Amino acid sequence: MSKKKSNSLSDLGGFIFSTDAAFVFEKEEIQETLSPNKQYLEALFSNKGRAGKTATIVKGFIGTEEDLKLLGKLIKTKCGVGGSVKDNEIIIQGNYRDKVMEILKNEGYNVKRVGG
Repeated sequence: MSKKKSNSLSDLGGFIFSTDAAFVFEKEEIQETLSPNKQYLEALFSNKGRAGKTATIVKGFIGTEEDLKLLGKLIKTKCGVGGSVKDNEIIIQGNYRDKVMEILKNEGYNVKRVGG
């Protein structure tokens, strides 16, 4: 089994070290998910950094990671394609921008088409 490579300090699980005796760790508040009608999402088409393969990207979601993954799963299921959710973006394989925008509008989200 291969070992997963850490890309940043946040991959270490929030480890904090301080030599300051008065240091008090304050845990980040979990951001609540806004209702769909208050969300302003951007749907864009991209093939950069993917070896020329096309992808539809949805940005701008404000909420918990779990809710973002559920939205990503809904889009992937309705489009019948693969994809992933990472870095607060939903990545759908292929050029499905118009279909993704229609799905999001039917769910009550405000969606803006970005780029060409």
